[in-house]
Amino acid sequence: MSPRLVAWSLSLATLLLIACLLARTSPAPLRADSGPWTEAQTVQPADLEKELGNSKTAPTVVFVGFKRLFSAGHIKGAQFHGTAGSEEGVKELTAWAAGLPRSTNLVIYCGCCPLERCPNIRPAFKALDGLGFKNLRVLILPQDFATDWAAKGFPYDKGN
Repeated sequence: MSPRLVAWSLSLATLLLIACLLARTSPAPLRADSGPWTEAQTVQPADLEKELGNSKTAPTVVFVGFKRLFSAGHIKGAQFHGTAGSEEGVKELTAWAAGLPRSTNLVIYCGCCPLERCPNIRPAFKALDGLGFKNLRVLILPQDFATDWAAKGFPYDKGN
């Protein structure tokens, strides 16, 4: 083999190795611009768990996903007021929220699937934001509830 061909082969092998290594790395963390919310309108699981420990300032947590997933497991104290991925669910959610002060500390989450593809979280956020809630946040569960909450040992309940 010519020296030039050897050098070219080594370069190609190096590029293939780098491509394989990059393909195996975990996905980048979800950025605030992955939805209609800002960074300040998000909360990470560990931070929410701490907030829930203070009964005086704990937020109202609302699950906006599918009822069967809520029954299978949800954050302790979370409420269910409709599946926000459907028009009927958004109506149910906004009817419930209409009676709340706009200063209510609200955290919404779903966790049915990777957040970037969730059919429920964006419609819920837009509806509640549109009602004028000033302390509305989204719980960031990049993969799903089982992976990003339950498997990490954060407290949850089962059932309705």
